[in-house]
Amino acid sequence: MLRTTRAWLATVLALGLTLAACGDTTADGEAEPVTLRLLTHDSFAVSDEVLAGFTEETGIEVEVLRSGDAGSMVNQAILTAGNPQGDVLFGIDSTFLTRALEADLFVPHEAVGLDAVDRELLQDDEHRVTPVDYGDVCLNYDKAWFESKGLPVPTGLQDLTDPRYRDLLVVQNPATSSPGLAFLLASVATFGEDGWEAWWQDLRANGVLVVDGWEQAYNAEFSGGGASEGDRPLVVSYASSPPVEVLYADPPVDEPPTGVIDASCYRQVESAGILAGTEQEEAAADLVDFLVSEPFQTDVPLSMFVFPAVEGIELPEVFVAHAAQPTEVLELDPAIVDARREEWIDAWTDLMLG
Repeated sequence: MLRTTRAWLATVLALGLTLAACGDTTADGEAEPVTLRLLTHDSFAVSDEVLAGFTEETGIEVEVLRSGDAGSMVNQAILTAGNPQGDVLFGIDSTFLTRALEADLFVPHEAVGLDAVDRELLQDDEHRVTPVDYGDVCLNYDKAWFESKGLPVPTGLQDLTDPRYRDLLVVQNPATSSPGLAFLLASVATFGEDGWEAWWQDLRANGVLVVDGWEQAYNAEFSGGGASEGDRPLVVSYASSPPVEVLYADPPVDEPPTGVIDASCYRQVESAGILAGTEQEEAAADLVDFLVSEPFQTDVPLSMFVFPAVEGIELPEVFVAHAAQPTEVLELDPAIVDARREEWIDAWTDLMLG
């Protein structure tokens, strides 16, 4: 969804989440605290009262460790595989999942409540990860900018190399950014394995700006975001970015200043898993179960602005009204992505940063 949008939400939602906990018993029979470390990306957010409910039910303390963009988070987890910095990892998406599974990052766990998760979102038959949310990475555009210039909004990726759109687009590096990788995969899905590199060459010639991550792209370079002072009216972001702009607008607005180009959207599924090497596997399993429970799933849309993985969760009105829900999305066979991902990233790096 994903999702899972979204990095600047962490600056407007409550951070530094901690829960009071108990676990094993001491010699005098009193509960001994158990602290879980949740390794996640900078966009992770959840309402305090939802976590308080988890505390009351399980008594587990959670220390949230944010590790930059999703790509950086996964890279860090792989570097510490077997001796993890956290106990549970949340926010690994479908573009990086195979890399993590090959590194044996996770302990299998069939979560309580998994039967309510949309079957199409399941990504691992061994249950090493559990789907928590999903979202679509899409081109976003600044409505006012295009209206003021009298320029038509691009209809899809094929339009972006048109000279009319020179110096208007900012994208993320697919080697360091989850939405950046999703956008690279969207280009492969659109132009094929024989055509995507030529398209990127044309895009470079047309003045595309490449930055490391979503936050820099959306908050610093994009002209349409409420927190941004940038001058580029096209950005790789999420289908769920517009409701963020409505919910946090000051002064309030009825319509988002940003729009979504539906034909550009590539689907991501965000999952969570128990990190191999944790000394708190039982408590970690409780936390994964919580992430697919109704309280957390109901909180997902307005906390992280992605869609819940559990079917039948009622969506907030602002989310329904303003989040784009494309009827068709760009996707690639995960086996092909697994086989070619590193090759594509290396080729992209040579083309765009060489």
